[in-house]
Amino acid sequence: MLEGGGHSSAKGTLAKRVRVASGADGSLLYLVELPPEAMPVVQASDLARAWQAARLAAHAAHWGSARALLFRRAGGELARMSLADDEARCWAGAVDRLIGLDHVYGLAVCLRLLGLVELLARAPWLAGLYDLDGGEAALHPALLGAAASCRLDSDARLVEGDVRDRLGRLAPAATRA
Repeated sequence: MLEGGGHSSAKGTLAKRVRVASGADGSLLYLVELPPEAMPVVQASDLARAWQAARLAAHAAHWGSARALLFRRAGGELARMSLADDEARCWAGAVDRLIGLDHVYGLAVCLRLLGLVELLARAPWLAGLYDLDGGEAALHPALLGAAASCRLDSDARLVEGDVRDRLGRLAPAATRA
């Protein structure tokens, strides 16, 4: 499902289908015709919905299928990203049920969600922009907006400097470049 709004000229790329194959073991393989760093920005509201869906799926222990993403780099070579651990499987499955991972936009939401979780774990300077209380997590809207609109690197991680820049005055001064 693509929501209206800020997709404008990139809408064709956003809706571009992704080839999906199923393995005999129930795993899923996605062939993405662009590299992670070329994945589009997403709507912050879609990222917020994905965050909520993923949290609910984790609480319900819906672990989902193992998945592998094959990204085609500019030179034609393929780069593989595996989503095999329980949490990544769970969160990707939730995004698949919510938005779908058979198109570039859905995968972009999923990668940004996984990237946000990874960034929260490794960037202590973000502590004031989210609250973990009794298994619940509240994210500052600006943090969701930054994660939705920053660049991804070649490993499909959020570019930390871009997140910092997009947060502006909300980012602690000591961490700004």
